[in-house]
Amino acid sequence: MSTTTQAGEQKVLASYETDEGERQLVAQRVQGTVALSDIPTADHGRVHLVERQLGSLAELEALVADYLQTARRTGRCPMPDQSSPPSART
Repeated sequence: MSTTTQAGEQKVLASYETDEGERQLVAQRVQGTVALSDIPTADHGRVHLVERQLGSLAELEALVADYLQTARRTGRCPMPDQSSPPSART
């Protein structure tokens, strides 16, 4: 049995700077729902799935605004670093 994933074109919603370099928030429709990812613009760095199923444009806009505010305040990607133990994460 073959499974295919229907995915739309990726759309860059915002860019922001971190201590490690520039990152982008990218939205993409996947099987009828919108997913939001945080990707590095360079060839290195982690790709993070921020949210896989956003229900409305208002929800997407609010999430992007809050995410960017956190990134600008901290100078880091707001997603937790999965490579460190939970007690070491801030």
